[in-house]
Amino acid sequence: MSSLIPEKPLLISPSLAATIGLEEACMLSLLSEVATYRQASGNWLDLDEALISRLMPFWTDYDIQRISKNLKDKGIILLDSAPYTGSRMLRVAFNEGEANSSFQAPPITPPIASANLIAPNWQPDQELLRRVAEHNIPESFIRQQIPEFITYWRERGEISHSWGAKFLKHVLHQWREYQTSLARQQRDDGNDFLRRDLEVAMHSQWRPSRDALEVLVKHANISLAFVEDAIPEFVLYWQERGEVSRTWNSKFIQHVKRQWVRYHSALEHDSEPRRIPENWQPGADVYDVLRLANIDLEFAKRQVPEFLLFWRESNQVYSSWNTKFLQHVKYHWAKQHALTTVNSQQVNSHAGQQHPTSTRSTRDRSLVEDLTDRSWAN
Repeated sequence: MSSLIPEKPLLISPSLAATIGLEEACMLSLLSEVATYRQASGNWLDLDEALISRLMPFWTDYDIQRISKNLKDKGIILLDSAPYTGSRMLRVAFNEGEANSSFQAPPITPPIASANLIAPNWQPDQELLRRVAEHNIPESFIRQQIPEFITYWRERGEISHSWGAKFLKHVLHQWREYQTSLARQQRDDGNDFLRRDLEVAMHSQWRPSRDALEVLVKHANISLAFVEDAIPEFVLYWQERGEVSRTWNSKFIQHVKRQWVRYHSALEHDSEPRRIPENWQPGADVYDVLRLANIDLEFAKRQVPEFLLFWRESNQVYSSWNTKFLQHVKYHWAKQHALTTVNSQQVNSHAGQQHPTSTRSTRDRSLVEDLTDRSWAN
């Protein structure tokens, strides 16, 4: 046969791939193709190493063993051969209830998965965790990605046939980014925060590295203003503990990601703005966010009367008073501890105290402007 004739393409059902996995659907298609043109012994199909190498050159021996076992575990095929890495052959039959009497598993027709929104309490199953772990990714890292993954897809409002497949892709991407970031930081002679041979104490001038900011802003889609606001509280917490570390950037990344997820859960998605109630109190989620930010809860509670009085008198309406209160407390916490140099000419009021040179008060500003206010950090 001329080498100019192209190879026959593989035909894979998208719905089947979404149900049982892309690799499994690919192998099942190949086995079906062989069964069509090759005489099997009874219900069994014998494939030797030479044939398998021609059919599946894109997989390693380990992959072939793993994928064929997955098909067997799902009840799609029957497998009557030793592990491929040792036997160098596969003896398979399609599970139609008429295979060799030593296999009595009932026939299984893979269901077509319906597309749906991701559930707020979605969790990966054990099979998915096993597949991710095959890439040498720690389970602790895998589980850290779940809240961010759920928040992202619920906000987009998209549906999917297989959230497990999307999660696998998401975790692999995040792991590669994480590993790349660590490698870059370790090669940077000017950045000693992640060097293996040096542990340093937290200091007031500490800033996350460029790579850490890139991981948070570009890859985790976290607001740069939100990341900047987290720096003073992070520095204060670790300065007071007096610990030394070589992984401050990694600690900061995890700190901000946890805050971001809880911050979004605390937002009130009410489309109709309203005046602050006379007996208003922050929601429990607000204190959870502040606790993650290592802000003293008693300090936060002391801000409530002043905050409530100001906004009752201003008679303004907003759809999320919890969000306004979060920004108010974080602003005053950073200001009180003076972790950054404050330009007094640029400090805007967060509680009705206007600077003589300020042209706009909090009454005149939108919620978006308050959320992105950087005056205290200048």
